[in-house]
Amino acid sequence: MYKIFMIIALPALAIGWIAYMIWIRKVREEEKKMPKQESQRLRKTKSEISDWAQQMANFKKPTHKQPDSNNQDK
Repeated sequence: MYKIFMIIALPALAIGWIAYMIWIRKVREEEKKMPKQESQRLRKTKSEISDWAQQMANFKKPTHKQPDSNNQDK
């Protein structure tokens, strides 16, 4: 009885795994073809980074006043 069960169950299990692997491969290939959707959090982060980069590009180094040479009484 056990031998008959194993003769039927093992090939059925192997066929099932092979079918599952083929199905998973097909799903992954379909997902690769589809464009990735950006989450709202990712879009927000990208916009914050681009805003920061724009601010850094527009940044001008502050100019310091030169100390007077006459006021060196220390």
